Amino acid sequence: MDTDSYSRRNYSIYFLGMLFLLSVALFLGACTRILDHRFADTIAPMEGEVSIAGLENPVTVRRDEIGVPFINAQTMEDLGFAIGYLSAADRLDQMIGLKMISQGRLAEMAGNTAVDIDIFTRTLNLVKASRMLYDEVSEERKALFEKYSKGVNAYVNQHRDSLPPGLQLSGYVPEEWEPIDSITIFMFLNLALSFNLHEEINILNCVQALGPEKAAWLFPIYPDEQIPTAEAQKLVGVDLTPTGPSLALTMRAQQALENIGMISIAASNNWAISDEHTAGGASIFANDTHLMISLPSLWHMMHIKCKDLEAAGIAIPGVPGIVAGYNGHISWGMTMVMADNQDIFLEQLKKIDGELHYLYQGKWMPTGKREETIKVKGEKPKKITVYETIHGPMLNNVLREPPKSPLQPLATDLPLGLAASWAVFEPGDETIDAFYRLSISRSVEEAIVHARQIRSISLNMVMADHDNIAWQVTGRYPIRKNGRGLMPSPGWNGEYDWAGFLDVSEHPFSINPPEGFIGTANHRTVPADFTHILSSSWYWPERGERIAELITSHDKHSLVTSMNMQRDTFSRYILKLQNVLLEGDLHEEIETEINSWEDSGRQQKARDAIEMLRRFDGIMSSGSKDAPIVGALLHTMTRNTFLDELGPSDTAAWASLLADIRRGYSAPSDHLVVRGDESPLWDNMATPDKETKAQILAMSYADAIDLLEKYLGKNRADWSWGNLHTYYFETEASKMAEHMGFVKRTGIKFLSPYFNRGPFPAPGDHTTLNVSAYGMAKDFDTWLIPAMRVVVDFSLEEPFYAINSTGQVGNPASLHYDDALYLWLHGDYRPMPFKQENIKEQYNRVLVLKPSENRQ
Repeated sequence: MDTDSYSRRNYSIYFLGMLFLLSVALFLGACTRILDHRFADTIAPMEGEVSIAGLENPVTVRRDEIGVPFINAQTMEDLGFAIGYLSAADRLDQMIGLKMISQGRLAEMAGNTAVDIDIFTRTLNLVKASRMLYDEVSEERKALFEKYSKGVNAYVNQHRDSLPPGLQLSGYVPEEWEPIDSITIFMFLNLALSFNLHEEINILNCVQALGPEKAAWLFPIYPDEQIPTAEAQKLVGVDLTPTGPSLALTMRAQQALENIGMISIAASNNWAISDEHTAGGASIFANDTHLMISLPSLWHMMHIKCKDLEAAGIAIPGVPGIVAGYNGHISWGMTMVMADNQDIFLEQLKKIDGELHYLYQGKWMPTGKREETIKVKGEKPKKITVYETIHGPMLNNVLREPPKSPLQPLATDLPLGLAASWAVFEPGDETIDAFYRLSISRSVEEAIVHARQIRSISLNMVMADHDNIAWQVTGRYPIRKNGRGLMPSPGWNGEYDWAGFLDVSEHPFSINPPEGFIGTANHRTVPADFTHILSSSWYWPERGERIAELITSHDKHSLVTSMNMQRDTFSRYILKLQNVLLEGDLHEEIETEINSWEDSGRQQKARDAIEMLRRFDGIMSSGSKDAPIVGALLHTMTRNTFLDELGPSDTAAWASLLADIRRGYSAPSDHLVVRGDESPLWDNMATPDKETKAQILAMSYADAIDLLEKYLGKNRADWSWGNLHTYYFETEASKMAEHMGFVKRTGIKFLSPYFNRGPFPAPGDHTTLNVSAYGMAKDFDTWLIPAMRVVVDFSLEEPFYAINSTGQVGNPASLHYDDALYLWLHGDYRPMPFKQENIKEQYNRVLVLKPSENRQ
């Protein structure tokens, strides 16, 4: 073919390709316009007047340019009502989804493939825990929940014919909202932010594959702590083989929850800097909570006022009140302690006279049991029986077999049951009232008293006022007779039972520490020899180290320096990695191994990887050319080190390791930087020889280049961290539809641009303050982000600045569905003023909610 005809052919192909892409873009644009038109009447008004039955007095609602409301009411009853009304206006479909999943009723909306999730949450009995919590709520707070519920119902009743797109597409008709619905959402989010129940299931899978002592190397506690082989001893000699089917079923439910972003989320960063270290001579406070990337965010923002009560910050859709923010006097916010307040107990089971019993301290005790009915959209209800021991409900075979099989009750021929203990089933819990009292506190001294009364959820609560800073660990921590609770425990002899809970007076706390700052980032915040075990599942230490490094490296902090800290993408882990891999004996051993290879091309790839790592400055910016080698090396090293023992890649043991890696300090990082050849896992079981750490890492270097070529192509000029590692903001409904195969069956994936946003280049990783965690050894898609950011500089006239990761409104037809997302991507913030003149200027759209003539 001559050059001219070849060029014409290439041009024709290029032209046809561009024409096709243009046609697709026009088609998608047309679809978006059609859907915008179709759902235009579902957008709630933000200006004018609305008459509502149920209000006693008018309520003024002002909105700023990104839709954040300032709600001003004359009475607490009207404030609660208005918050409920506006929450429904902004996030009704999200609220309904959270309600249904928290109560084990998601199958009523989503059908048969949500049954596993429903059975899992029913088995754990979240509704019982929620009712126990609500029973302890003061009458004053109950009245607020009642009014909030009436506000939600008022909005739904007014808009029966114009419900938001998510509800219309599901066909679900909302029922009346009740106060307990708000509590179950709170309790479900507590479960989603819990760790050890899911971790112990993962451990059982890995123990089955490797045995207890070898599996212990997969679950390190912290870099300066020993591998938990002593903890593993309690499982030596216990035959776990018969638990396999039950574990597989439990894993399936956990995977379903994980797919929709509702399980084991490590959240977040917060810090407070004392006045002597700030430019303005007053405290500075900052908090960014890390949650699953989703659209909309799990938070929405608001500013509320009723006479002397005023607060602004973040709220949970479906729950009244500000959970973190600023009230004109104090600021407060939280990170997860990563607490271990859940345990799996192994139970010996036996049928006696046709009834199920379990062995406990030498006696066969009858199990408790309760019946649960799961309603399923389009099908007959499914009935299950949940069996319980002294340690809690059993997970075994309560979860059903694969969809083609009928639902079965607990199989009574299993030698071991799996009973779940969780520290939320305790009376006298004032958590709900404590959160409210914290939000109206006038000083740190007052606030820390209320923080200590938060028992149902384990938090690093950091607080600040103009002149003081404080930290208080909240929650409830089991005192175990033996063991540390990391791994499942034999339940039949009572040796590992709980003997009460750590007294609040012994919870860690600090007020105005001599260091002049407080910082928490899910890392271990107590010494390794702390007298009580708060957790064995800490997050990586690097974010906490970076907070301390940045605060101590400056003496005069400001609003801007804290904002820059929240946007920081430097990874201290890179320094450790470079120090271990590029210096000393290990580096020489790796070089020797590479030099022994006969394949010169593979040698060059390994050397290129080493050079990229050596050149890398540790800043995980989206434009970094060298950052991809870190993600790729972690990927290949993880697979080369652990897959041979746990694989193939479709096994429960491998899935369990990948799940555990996502949640906190993990085996790959620990093996790379801390453990040497003493680990039994530095070996390729497919070969007769025992490999060394150096041999596995040399191979992983070369494989890392192969992996990057697979993802990014062979032109290295195109390589960057942001091309490999991205944000994709997806609706929960879209995640659920894809998880259930609905997208594949209906072919409606072309509609995803209407609901979803991205991909966008993502800076950071799991070790950076600007967190952007991904599935190590699985893919490079971001799953965890700072879902909101707040900074308070008490020296300023208007101290409070914040941003949500997505828009205020959960309706894609609204302009406020994604407007804040783009501000968040650029690292911008919005002030949330408290002075009246500034409020009027910023919140310049006014909606008045008026009592209707037919008052309820």
